[in-house]
This record gives sequence, structure tokens and C-alpha cells, in this order.
Amino acid sequence: MQIHVVQRGEALWAISQRYRVTIDQIVRVNQLENPNQLVVGMALVIPTPSKAHTVRPGETLWLIAQKYGTTIQAIVQANQISNPAAIYPGMVLTIPARTHVIQPGETLWQIAQKYGTTVQEIIRINQIQNPNLLYPGAALAIPFSKPIVDVNAYTIDTGEKGGALIREVGRDLTYSSLFAYSMTESGGVSPLYDTAFIQASLAERVAPMMCITNFTYKDPGSRLAHTILSNPEIQDRLITNILSAIKSKGYRGLNVDFENVYPQDREFYNQFLQKAVDRLHPEGYFVSTALAPKVSAEQKGLLYEAHDYSAHGRIADFVVLMTYEWGYRLGPPQAISPLNEIRRVLDYAVSVIPRNKIFMGFQIYARDWLLPHVKGQEAETFSQQEAVRRAIQYGAAIQYHSVAQSPFFRYTDAQGRNHEVWFEDARSAQAKFDTAKEYGLRGISYWTLGYPYPQNWVLLEDTFLIRKV
Repeated sequence: MQIHVVQRGEALWAISQRYRVTIDQIVRVNQLENPNQLVVGMALVIPTPSKAHTVRPGETLWLIAQKYGTTIQAIVQANQISNPAAIYPGMVLTIPARTHVIQPGETLWQIAQKYGTTVQEIIRINQIQNPNLLYPGAALAIPFSKPIVDVNAYTIDTGEKGGALIREVGRDLTYSSLFAYSMTESGGVSPLYDTAFIQASLAERVAPMMCITNFTYKDPGSRLAHTILSNPEIQDRLITNILSAIKSKGYRGLNVDFENVYPQDREFYNQFLQKAVDRLHPEGYFVSTALAPKVSAEQKGLLYEAHDYSAHGRIADFVVLMTYEWGYRLGPPQAISPLNEIRRVLDYAVSVIPRNKIFMGFQIYARDWLLPHVKGQEAETFSQQEAVRRAIQYGAAIQYHSVAQSPFFRYTDAQGRNHEVWFEDARSAQAKFDTAKEYGLRGISYWTLGYPYPQNWVLLEDTFLIRKV
């Protein structure tokens, strides 16, 4: 896959000719509603076997060739480089895919085994409609080697809608989390309509996690957390009720999301996690936690102080870093998941938590703020597709913030009001995936399903092999 940013005056036909793909292929992979409506700055995923690589400081062609499992000569030819020693940071190189010519009697399975990939990957990258129609002499693009990661996704939708969302993207998930079971002061858990969600998860070979939380939109949950965490009997009762629900419902593990915990309850929280692990592990269930995005152990604030990164990394099977919501719905306009802030969190996290236990959070929705921003005024939240739709509707050129690695635009509506929209696109998704690879993380965790973002899932599959259970 490659990413193309639409320039002024460009049409889809010219873009398709440049990359030697069909208009239909571009329309399908990006789920474009109207191929004749593009906007300047719009990022398109181009379904080519090749990849684009941006040269980093200190990189050589030899290092780049090694990274992608190709040769220096192949990169030189693909980019018509006259002096291989003269590449420079920021230079974008096309990395050609390896090719294999089918021999008489060869099967896709044999070819996949030869190159250490899968039949499904060969079919995907070559867009093969009917594998039975392949013939000797045909050339196949061989997929690049990809790391294996775990992928989790939260959803707040219960009932049949929750199940439908899992069925839609389940092929790209390892875990699924329905947010959330609420806990009570006595150690009980509230009912949740999760049957369709669990059934869909299991059918897609996705491990459903029972998610519990102490807060609601009306109550930060601090006092409730204190009541439970400071009382060993209530803790034990809560864990017993959790274990009972996991067994009866068919969950595969637990995701603990205590938020706004008083700083003085920090050790109580750690003790609760250890109790949960001691009770769930012997029964064959895992325990994970959700952590606020901290940049140091000394970070102050109700969201952060009781979240002990080191303890969670030691006790839990894995942790989800909630690296989103800088662009808060009630705050001023800014990137929701700015990569520069995410990297600060990761720098601290990997210093105290094993990398193979860390999920990087990634929000998959957009926000539209009215300008000038008034404190407490709520931004509108919608899908990435709707963000692009509005940019096209109002003829707003999409800009890209190089530090936050996030797209944004401004427009004036029919009532004369000014708006600022921050969202995600192919560029920002790929930047986050590359960061997860760079840090050697266990995986990606999405918040939250229900907002269409087709480019994300296409690039996720192109970048990683997703572990299934």
C-alpha cells in the first residue's frame, strides 16, 4: 500500500494512472462516496504491492533494504537513484515488492511457505478473485514481512449493534471489550446486554474481555472506588461476582478500568489487582488494566496518581494505555491523539512496563469545534468519513500537523459560524502503526468502534499480522 495526498486540480483518473491501479480499486479501498469529489490535502490509500518509506537520519539503502527484505538494486531501480550514497532524511522512497513467477505444479500454499507468508496475504496483496485460475508463468507480488501484534477494540454499543460491530471488523481483532460493567458499593456488578457481543467475538476468533469500571458520565467514581478498594470484604465479593459473570457469559478475561482514584488509594488499587490475578489465573483467565496517559511517575492529578505503571506492568497480563482525548470534547480544539504526546507517554511506559505488555491506545473518531472556543462548549463527535464529507462539502483544504501527525481543517458553515475539525486519516494511522513497531509494543487498542474508518483497517492489515485466539 502507498498513501497519496490529493493536490490542487488532481482527479482520480490521473492518480490511478500514476500508480497503475484502477479507479475502482481506489474507490473501494477508501470507500469513497463520490469519486468525482476530492479535496486538496485528502489522503488516499493506494492499493499497490509496493510501500513508501521516508528516510530517517542515519539510514542507508542497505539498512532500508534489510528492513523490507529486498535488495539495494531493486530500490535504486524503482526510484531511479543515480547516487545511492546521496539519499537524505525526509526523502520518500518506493520500496518494490518481491515477485515470484509461478512454476508448473506450484500451489499458493507452497509459495507462501517458501517466502514465510500466508496464502491469505498473497491473495490480498495481489487482489486475487479466484485462486483456482492462477497459471504457470503468472507473476505474483510477495508480501513484505510483517510483525505479529495483538489488537483490541472497545465498543459502547450493547445488544445486536455491538455484535454487528464485532462481525464487521472481527478479522482484525485479537480482543474485544464491551464498555462496561459498572460496580456497586456492595461489590456487585450491573447487568449488561452482551450476549450478541460475546457470540460475535467468539465466532470471529476474538477473545471477549469483561470490562469493569467505577465511573459514569454523571459520576467520576472516586468515592465508589474508595469504598470498594479500601474494604477487603467488598473487594473479595466484587472479584467473586466478576468471576461468576466471566464463567457464565463466556468471557476470556478481565479488563479493569478504575479511573479518578484518590491518590491515597493507590496501594489499595494495586492490592485489588493482585487479588484479581490470584483468583482468575488459576481458572485460566487473564487480567488487563486501562491506564491514564502518564509521562512520569511523579505526574500529579486525579487521573494519574493512583495509576502505578510499574505495579500494573508487574501484576497484570497486559495494559491498555489510554493515549487519546487530548482533544477533549469539552476542551479547546486540538489533535485527539497527537503522536508527539503519545511518544512522551510511551517513553515513560517502556521504562517501567515490559514492552510485550503494552497496548497503545488509538481513537477512531473525529471532532468539530465551534470557533472561537468557549470554555465548556461541547465539540461534535463523528466518524472520519464524516470529517472528509464536511471538508468536501465546504471546500476546505485539509492540512496536516507535522508535530501531532494529525490532519485538520477549518470551514465556515451556512450560518456563518467558523469551525475547526481534527480527525485521523491514512497518514496519521500509518504514523501510529510505525510508532507501535518502533517501540516494539504488544499491540493497538481502539476506542471506540462505531465510527467508520475504512483506511485504518486496510493499513492495519498491510502493516501487521493480527494474532487470533
